[in-house]
Amino acid sequence: MPETSVEAPNAELKRKIDLKLYGPAIALVLLCLIGFSLNSAFLSEGNITNLLTRSAFIGIIAVGATFVITSGGIDLSVGSMAAVIAGVMIILMNALVDTLGTGSLTVIVGAVCAILLGLGAGFANGFLTTKGKIEAFIVTLGTMGIFRSLVTYFADGGTLSLNFDIRNTYRPVYYDTILWVPIPVWVFIFVAAGGWFLMNRTTFGRYCTAIGSNENVAQYSAINVDRIKTWTYMIQGVCVALATVIYVPRLGSASSSTGVLWELEAIAAVIIGGTVLKGGYGRIGGTIIGALILTTIGNILNFTDLISNYLNGTMQGLIIIVAVWLQRGGAAKD
Repeated sequence: MPETSVEAPNAELKRKIDLKLYGPAIALVLLCLIGFSLNSAFLSEGNITNLLTRSAFIGIIAVGATFVITSGGIDLSVGSMAAVIAGVMIILMNALVDTLGTGSLTVIVGAVCAILLGLGAGFANGFLTTKGKIEAFIVTLGTMGIFRSLVTYFADGGTLSLNFDIRNTYRPVYYDTILWVPIPVWVFIFVAAGGWFLMNRTTFGRYCTAIGSNENVAQYSAINVDRIKTWTYMIQGVCVALATVIYVPRLGSASSSTGVLWELEAIAAVIIGGTVLKGGYGRIGGTIIGALILTTIGNILNFTDLISNYLNGTMQGLIIIVAVWLQRGGAAKD
């Protein structure tokens, strides 16, 4: 009887506050409070807009990464993929100036080319992983090197710069707003909403979870594992392409340093959001919050100079390790 009386309130409290579900959101709120307490300018309109816009790039890529990781895969090539897509986009749009001019049509053709490249790169990763029976880690590590090498070759070791007139046409995609909300944030919202629907309201999402939980059982349940896993990589490729399309007008250039560590940030956002690294459980909503948390941490560090900006990668690496460690601790208790 005494044991029951002690455990009951704890169980009731656990039901009321599910830290696994609400933990990332609580962490984000606490970070915002810390940021505001350190510098009141943290919650200024300009900083919030900047924070959301920067979150959009990694957030869009992380939505695609959620599908890959939920189905038990991993994609280390997303940063290099973004770099090579940006490079090819710039080369193509510069080449089209003589025929299509410097108007919107050239930008649209460049964007369509980027989406097709992302789709093709994702298919290559998925095909080699499923039909080639090669570990996803090895495949995407290899394509990461290939993509990075290609953009370096295209740029002849330097930087590819977008035609100045096209850049003026393309510039609003990054800098303009709709209803006071930056266009990259709108793209992030639509991608996140589509990803949430696909993961939680479709058979495809359930198949991703089933494959990540146990691939052999999914195979015996008549799920076409190879096709579903290949599609997850293709979705990842399209998400990378969309992020690249809204990123290019920011700098108007691409080089071998474009997209460095984006794969680390995307995976960190997914894991922080509660998606299990070994697969079988994915949360698009958590991924969105994870992307916001990562950007907020970087923003606070910039505001306060607590840690050098050069150590942002260290912070992200530590966050991934701690998040996975906490996941394993939770799994052991379950």
